[in-house]
Amino acid sequence: MALHFKEYGDKSAPLMLFIHGGGVSSWMWEEQIHYFTRFHCIVPDLPEHGLSIQQNEFSIHESAELLIKLIEEKAKGKQVILIGFSLGSQVLIQILSSRPDLIDIAIVNSALTRPFPYAKKFIRPTISLSFPLIKRRWFSKFQAKQLYINEAYFEKYFEESCQLEPETLIRVLEENMSFKIPAGFGKADAKILVTVGENEKSIMKKSAKDIVDANSNCIGIVIPGIGHGVPLAMPDFFNHMIETWVNQGEVPKECR
Repeated sequence: MALHFKEYGDKSAPLMLFIHGGGVSSWMWEEQIHYFTRFHCIVPDLPEHGLSIQQNEFSIHESAELLIKLIEEKAKGKQVILIGFSLGSQVLIQILSSRPDLIDIAIVNSALTRPFPYAKKFIRPTISLSFPLIKRRWFSKFQAKQLYINEAYFEKYFEESCQLEPETLIRVLEENMSFKIPAGFGKADAKILVTVGENEKSIMKKSAKDIVDANSNCIGIVIPGIGHGVPLAMPDFFNHMIETWVNQGEVPKECR
């Protein structure tokens, strides 16, 4: 199995790989690709997402293994920078745990790491009842607003939502809500920035703290005035944050 991915920028430069969240695909990183042209940018679609929709069933572990192979193929001794969001950040954490020496710099945005013990009991019946709504434009508009997806990206989001199968959504949610920090994460050598939005749920803030506590190379920040979706809601701020962390190892002054 091979993931669909696209490459941009300077292929001789450090490798910067972006891992998207659940229910979207590589298009969510368009603002970052336009900004980081001096890097060798790679944006994959995770299994059962985007143009990888026909690939094998999604799992965090399998996605991490596929991306490790892709990084090994493309990095060729270069510096490797990983940026993940939400589900993509869970995959990023799995990569760091499986291969502690592979990544140089990582930015973990809004990763849930506190499992819901009874998730599997309610996800399937909930999706069975609500799934027909996903293909309704008004409902997708509501969902897009929660994720800070603007009008420029809505049609793409709606198109991909309509392609989702119920079992795919169930798998993604079960993986997302049962994920916990793997044992090997504390050994990761990367310089790791962990972020969470000020307006995110308390379990997300607690998860961010757990990640920071699990590896001494982590620094955690709270991004003010934002919920779950800072790359889409505040692309200029997000790009500057990445740039500052990659170049100076510093965080924006307005974050705490």
